[in-house]
Amino acid sequence: MLTLASKLKRDDGLRGSRAPAAASDSTRRVSVRDRLLVKEVAELEANLPCTCKVYFPDPNKLHCFQLTVTPDEGYYQGGKFQFETEVPDAYNMVPPKVKCLTRIWHPNITETGEICLSLLREHSIDGTGWAPTRTLKDVVWGLNSLFTDLLNFDDPLNIEAAEHHLRDKEDFRNKVEDYIKRYAR
Repeated sequence: MLTLASKLKRDDGLRGSRAPAAASDSTRRVSVRDRLLVKEVAELEANLPCTCKVYFPDPNKLHCFQLTVTPDEGYYQGGKFQFETEVPDAYNMVPPKVKCLTRIWHPNITETGEICLSLLREHSIDGTGWAPTRTLKDVVWGLNSLFTDLLNFDDPLNIEAAEHHLRDKEDFRNKVEDYIKRYAR
């Protein structure tokens, strides 16, 4: 993180009048995203839920990171769930792309990693979708909440998991525990 922040400061000092305006146009868009990310990552790390850890494989690429959620209550307690996040160049006008890398039996996450979380939608009917005022902190807290208070059986992405819960809560719990043992340790 500090590496990118230092680079941005150094680039500001070097930019001056040397860089032609037309050549730096596409760089400026990326630069805006990276400037936002430097601030947002610092805020995120200061306000990370105790059940979450963020890992940046390359500290110079804050737009690609992994999140580990380790729920401490509910059906998913004891599991470690990995998410991959990619922040597009057009951020913060568009939401980050997030995928669950851990196979999971969950009504709002498919077994292939697609996630149903309204704030990750660019356009949302209920008005709770992505807005430029949202931040990475909102995304991480939202993903963390999918294992507790945002667990939604009434509007599922994984219909089979939701119907399983409706039919037999105990068998649903057993299948979740089996998935945790097999894929989320």
